[in-house]
Amino acid sequence: MAQRILIVDDEADIREFISYNLRREGYDVYTASDGEQAVAAAIELRPHLILMDMMMPKMDGRQACEAVRRVPELRDTMIVFLSAVQEEQCQIESYEAGADDYITKPVSMRVLCSRVAAIMKRLTPTESISSLQLDEARRVVITPQGEFSLPRKEFEILQLLYSEPNRVFTREEIFRQIWGGEVVVGDRTLDVHIRRLRRKLGDDIIITHKGVGFKIWSL
Repeated sequence: MAQRILIVDDEADIREFISYNLRREGYDVYTASDGEQAVAAAIELRPHLILMDMMMPKMDGRQACEAVRRVPELRDTMIVFLSAVQEEQCQIESYEAGADDYITKPVSMRVLCSRVAAIMKRLTPTESISSLQLDEARRVVITPQGEFSLPRKEFEILQLLYSEPNRVFTREEIFRQIWGGEVVVGDRTLDVHIRRLRRKLGDDIIITHKGVGFKIWSL
């Protein structure tokens, strides 16, 4: 069965152009012209991916994203913004609303199709948080491959990501909650801890959102 994609954009020519190219890639593609239609269509169609513009009438992209995330049946639906808005704050707010990725326009159709293919692969990772258990008393993570005792900071980072699966935690939020606001820690410190966690748990467990932060998988 083909994977379902819902394209949401208030410009008909953009919807048609993207739809045509993604259908050529083998996806079942549906469209909506505003945020309200997007939420209704998502509930009916249960798409694997929603590819959505940010600036739309009636309900903008962030509001639509938040509405979709409130529907339990759509918790595994990937939401990706395709927007001409390039401001960093807008991108951060989209992740806070529950987005999985953010692609800025203009983007070539070849690149967009490649990004969509990569995003769809995330729906079937080799491992997920469902294969992990945390023993907080011993600071141990239990996996199908065995138990791993983690240093305190690594365990606290994993515990934070584990607390809200599929949510992107920004770097600033991780620094604040793990190290505290008064401690100065460089970006490299966090990257080193994430890299060590991946070596122990697998590369597919923790997903990087470049320039924003990290999230952990849940199926």
